[in-house]
Amino acid sequence: MPKNNKIRKGVIVVAGMGTRFLPATKAMPKEMLPVLDKPVVQYIVEEMAASGIKEIIFVTSSQKRPLEDHFDRDRDAENFLQEKGKYEKIKSLVDLSERVRFFYTRQSKPLGNGHALLCAREFVGDESFAFSDGDSIIDSKIPVVKQLIKVFAKEGSSVIGVQKIADKELMTKYGNVYGRPTTTKRTYRVEKFREKPPIEETSPEGLIVGGMRYIFTKDIWPILAEQGKGKDNEIWVADAANLLAKRKPFFAYEYEGKYFDTGDKIALLKTAIHFAMKDKGIREEIRNFIK
Repeated sequence: MPKNNKIRKGVIVVAGMGTRFLPATKAMPKEMLPVLDKPVVQYIVEEMAASGIKEIIFVTSSQKRPLEDHFDRDRDAENFLQEKGKYEKIKSLVDLSERVRFFYTRQSKPLGNGHALLCAREFVGDESFAFSDGDSIIDSKIPVVKQLIKVFAKEGSSVIGVQKIADKELMTKYGNVYGRPTTTKRTYRVEKFREKPPIEETSPEGLIVGGMRYIFTKDIWPILAEQGKGKDNEIWVADAANLLAKRKPFFAYEYEGKYFDTGDKIALLKTAIHFAMKDKGIREEIRNFIK
């Protein structure tokens, strides 16, 4: 068990190019594309903040300056909206910036999400931390990061959030997690990770990586530092997690919540429709339009 098992730092990787959304992402980071009135990445930041995370570092690239500007305070804009009686439109973002401190570091070359995570090592130090990509939203009553922190507090080891599905063909489209059920409900001891296996070799437990949500201990750092390149000649978090699971106890938790991948046009549209249908103010209008 780590001496300090309180999770107060989060890492969000947002260095990807966003080629699936060109030309929209030529000047706008894909993580800043809106789902209703908020960019995708803000949903993830809100999840971390609601889970008790106090400091978040974004691993960015040279194209991500708008993301930095978004989470920075703009006093002139705030005063203008206050004068116009429209401050409520930005209040949630201002409140977020007061609850969480934001930091930024750049990944100099696109060498994979594992390399991007390694860029945050100095910021995190020896603390255990939360980790997420920048384009997956999970809608849940209890924030998923908070659910994982609860498992971490009990086990004192790295944890990944997973979903359980029965469709074997669908499982081949995701990273699979192989493990044994523990005596704790919805919790598994991880044996290995495998990216998009053939249908006959999918996880017997039906576990997939639905949204990239991890709690990592400091044990991940030496593995990432020593890890060679994998698929597409890049360094991947999943490969490092697979090796960590062979060396140290590693747990998977079947979180409660609905996962949305916003990485392509259809997925982003589905996500927007989901949240639109939860908004009482526009629900009926959306229903009528779809009809």
